[in-house]
This record gives sequence, structure tokens and C-alpha cells, in this order.
Amino acid sequence: MFICHVALQGCLTLRDVPYGLTADTGGHIKYLLELAETSAKDPAVERIDLVTRGFVDPKLGAQYEPDVGEMSGKLRLVRLDDGEASYLPKEELHERHDPLCDAFLAYLENLDRLPDLIHAHYADAGVLARSAKEMLGIPYVFTGHSLGAVKRQANGGGDKELERRIAIEENALAKADAVIASSRDEAEAQYAHYRSIEAGRIRVIPPGCELDRFEGAAPSTKVQQDVERFLREPSKPIILAIARPVRKKNLLGLVEAYAGDPELQERANLVVVAGCRDKLSRLEPECREVCEELIRAVDAYDLYGKVAYPKSHDPDDIPAYYALARESGGVFVNPALNEPFGLTLLEAAAARLPVVATDSGGPNDIVERCKNGLLVCPRDPQAIAQACKDVISNRRIWIRYASAGGDAVAAYDWKAHCRIYHRLIEEIAKPRTSSGYFERLLVCDIDNTLLGDRDALREFLDWQRQNSSSTALGIATGRSFHSAQSILAAEAVPTPDVIISNVGAQVHWYDREKRRFVEDREWAKRVSRNWDRETVEQVAASLGLRTQAALEQRIGKASYFLDGHDPEKIANAFRDAEVAVEVVSSHGLYLDILASGIGKHAAVLHVADRLGMTQAKVVVAGDSGNDRAMLRACPRPIIVGNWSDGLGDDPALSHAYKASATHAAGILEGVQHYRDAGGW
Repeated sequence: MFICHVALQGCLTLRDVPYGLTADTGGHIKYLLELAETSAKDPAVERIDLVTRGFVDPKLGAQYEPDVGEMSGKLRLVRLDDGEASYLPKEELHERHDPLCDAFLAYLENLDRLPDLIHAHYADAGVLARSAKEMLGIPYVFTGHSLGAVKRQANGGGDKELERRIAIEENALAKADAVIASSRDEAEAQYAHYRSIEAGRIRVIPPGCELDRFEGAAPSTKVQQDVERFLREPSKPIILAIARPVRKKNLLGLVEAYAGDPELQERANLVVVAGCRDKLSRLEPECREVCEELIRAVDAYDLYGKVAYPKSHDPDDIPAYYALARESGGVFVNPALNEPFGLTLLEAAAARLPVVATDSGGPNDIVERCKNGLLVCPRDPQAIAQACKDVISNRRIWIRYASAGGDAVAAYDWKAHCRIYHRLIEEIAKPRTSSGYFERLLVCDIDNTLLGDRDALREFLDWQRQNSSSTALGIATGRSFHSAQSILAAEAVPTPDVIISNVGAQVHWYDREKRRFVEDREWAKRVSRNWDRETVEQVAASLGLRTQAALEQRIGKASYFLDGHDPEKIANAFRDAEVAVEVVSSHGLYLDILASGIGKHAAVLHVADRLGMTQAKVVVAGDSGNDRAMLRACPRPIIVGNWSDGLGDDPALSHAYKASATHAAGILEGVQHYRDAGGW
């Protein structure tokens, strides 16, 4: 496998990168090098070229000249000559697109073999990758790193320069074979601003993170002294926040949540590590204003002796802060209004410190996957305070969340990233064909059905590989499409033929020729036909239902927390209001209100119809309440042995095969039962 990365911004070298030397020499280069170095360790990877822009600038050093390449094992660095000698910041690279494309094509045409795939980093690199695809047929994937449309939204509008950047991004996205996103928020919220990319080409692959220095971290005397000088009772559990003092990080919201809960003040101290401030007057305006607001809030709420806000810290102090909070039995809080990824949550997890995190953005993925803490609405101070109390007041919960930190370290690892990344490259560069005809359909729920027992999953995947030409594999899940795709890829489940997501509100088919998922438009029209979100939300509000995060809401689906409500009474309330919906509850925790006639059951029947199959050729498997309608509607259902929500005792499911084995082993047991019975 030969991979070519293109990254034009900043000062790229294979070793000793001068981070911060220019404004564009930053995180994307670190991401690229760590990805490339780990990727090169795979025996299947023969060669990796990193292509960047060459320049001559006496102030930056002579090593960046065009055509002066560096090599390190399988890695080779290539510097393009675009005819302009000087260093250019990212804002000016658009002026050199044409000569950069010419130089890139010349580089490719002079190779002894073309790359199997090009990976473009940032939009300007995407212009080169698109040119190579159109001229030479080389497929490419795109990583945006940061997006102009997101900046435009944050600023409340864009100027000419920002609009040009967004247009370049649209151009790069339009022909990309796949777009790699770091989180569901990036995939489902950030890329939603772009017309030229549909959901089926976006793959969520969490980046690797260097977390070694946080594992086994210990408190330092320096950090302990810096904190204790603020506190009257330093032995209390610490509620810790670490973030730059900018408004989107919502540090003031955390202070106000703490100030508004006397019980929390009695139980814990608050420690806010908000950058370094030798003198407030020297800070950037926004940082200065936020720091001043924090200090004024401590005074206004009379929090002296309960809140610590150290003036400065060294980089090596950060692991010690996490460790100090851990040793105190405390919790780490990220209250950002939106957090695109959530690196601090992984740092806390590596230090074995439980977390309370914003439900807006990347933390959804981290906490959902690793189960190392709680998600809260960042605009709800009572919810923030309550979540902190829930963690620090229950030792059993605290230990469970702290122990789950090891899962975070394992999940957000470059080796794990590259396993998924290389399978994606193989899929794009060497797609497997399919006749498009299947004899039967197997549809499985994900959590606690297909997944949950890795040994059983491996056995199931062996069976699936042997039967993939005759048996279509479908997924039916309450997860979003990208969440489902991401967790399946992480567990090495081959790309399914169809994904029914959001409790049946969406259907995506995998097109093996186009090497991407395609949304079922016919189903989407059916879902939206009778969906009245405004009325649904009005009834839900009248019942006092608590809304799940924005990422969980879809056309045809409104998601809430059950919070002890009786699902039957909720269904009756909607009937009384003459609002036709489907009410689905699961695990005693979650509630989904779906458009009338929509759900996993209806989606499975739609899929079977599209495949030209009778219901007798369909087997479905599930474990919980949101599988109930699907299991009832299909004549060949499997209830796996670890069922919940009363499935195994439901008289309406007397026709189901109740497996004695759990998870994927239960699926195989049920499949064998129906094969032995004949007709499937």
C-alpha cells in the first residue's frame, strides 16, 4: 500500500518540527506525523510520501527549499516548487493553486508507481488531490482539521476571505471518496454547513492521542501548594476545570453552577486552571475579560476559600492537576458551550479521573464509548452541579468511571486509528464487488446484541464472511448513522449492506461501486411526510420530559430521557393531544418519539421490500425495548440471552426464538435454529 499525504500549510519536517514558528505550524502537522509514523509500522504499508510546499526564507531556515527531501524509513518528505520562493501563510495559498497543482501532477507522473490513495489535509491540499483524481484517477480522502463554515457560524457571518475559504472547501469535498471526521459533532453538525458532502461519505475515525504522561500521573508539591493557598479546607474533593479563558469554554457558567448549589460547595472545592496570566493587561482582550469575570464572580458569590484559580502553570503541571483531583476523589468538568473534540476529557480519563462533560460536540462520542462520566447541558447550571454531586458522592460510581479511563486510552490510540484507517483505504482503493442479489437478510441491533462479547463477535464475523454473498447484513440501531458506523469500524465489523439508524428514522445503503453509503431518499420522504416537531416538542414539554443532546434529534425522531416517566402514560398523552407518533423506550433510561408508522420494524420491512424478499427471508435480532416493535413485526425474531426491558417475558413475542447464549453468540444460535427449521 502506497499512501500520499498532502499538507501545504506551515513548516513541515519529519523530525524536530518547530511548532509555533509560524501561525500555521501547529496541530495538524502533529496529527499528520503521528498518523504517518504509526501507519508506517503496518507491514501492509510499503511507502508513505508527505507532500508539502517548498520555500526559501532566511528567517525560517534553509531546510524548507523545494525538492530537498527528507527520508525516515518508509516516510519520504517531498517539497513542491510552485515558482514562488517566499513562505506563504494559509490565507495566501489560494493564489498558488494552479502552479501547485502543476507541480503536484509533475511529481506524481515522475513516480515509478502512483499512490493507491491521496490523503489531503486542509482545503488547499484538497484542490491538489482533486486535480490528481481528475487527471490520473487516484482516489482521495479529506481531513478538514478546521472548517471555515464553522468559523462563519461562530462569528455570525463571514467576510470575503472566509467565503473564499469555504468555496475552496466545497470544491475539495465535492469529489472526495471519503471525508475523515474526528467526532460525531464534526460529521453531523459541522459538515452539515456544506452542500457538496453527503453523510454517506463521512467516516468518523477518532484520532490517536498521546496520553502516556497522564497515565500514572502523580500530584506535585508545586501544584498542591498553588491550589492549597486558595482553600480553607483543601482536603475536600476537587471539581477541576482546565481550559483557555475564552467564552465558548463556559468557565463562568461552571463557577455560577457551583455558586448556585450550597450543598456542592459544602462537599467540594472548585479549581479553575484558566491559562497563564502574569498581568491581566497583557492578555488578549477576550481572555482578559473572561479572567476578570471569573474573579468578579468569586467575589460576588463570596466563594473565597472554596475556589482556586492559579495564575500560571507549566506544561508539566497539567498531569499533576488531574492527579491531585483524582487523589481527592474529585471530578473533571468540561462545561464548554461546544467542544469539537474533547482532548482534556481523554487526559482526565488517562489519569483515571471521572468526568462531567458538555453534551454539545465531541464529548458525546468519548463518554458514550468509554462510559467514564456524565454528559450535561452546558447551559443548565443545576444539571452541572447535580452531575458533579452524583459522581463525588457515590464511591461506587466514582470508581466505575475512574476505571473506565483505561478504555479511553485504548480507544483513542493511533494504532486503533490506523487499523480503521487502513481498512478504509483498502475499501476505497480495492473495492470488493457484489452481485447485488441476496437470498436472505439478517438484521441485528448493535449494543448488547451484536457487540458486547468480543469472542462471540469474532465467531459471528467468521460466519458472516462465509455467508456474505448470500446473506445481506443489516444493522438496526438507536444510534445515529455516524455513531453506528464508527463503533462498528472500531470493532472490525465489515461494512454492512444497510444501516437502519436513529431507531428507524434513517436508512443508508452501502454502494460498493461508489464505495460509500447512500441515504434511502424514498424512506426519508416517508419519515418527513407527517412529522411535526413543533407539536411533538409542545406535548413533551407539557409532560416535563428532559431533552437529549442536539445530536440525538433528527427529522422524524425527538429524543428524551425517561427519568422515571411511564412510557404508557406518555403514549396516552400524545393520543389525547391527537398527535400521531410512535413512543419507544429502552433500558429504563431513554425515550424516543418517532413519526407515525416509523421505527425499526417499518424500516426493516422497507429494506426487505427493496431487496425483493418476503418476510420469511428476514431474521432480526435484538435485546432491548427499542427492538420490541421490530421483533414483534418480523416472523423470525431472535431475542439474545442478555435481553432487557422485559422482552423475554412479552406475550407478544411468544413466536420469537429466545437464545440461551448472549450477544453475538445468541444471534448465531438463533440463525442456526431458523436454518434447521427450513425456509431461511
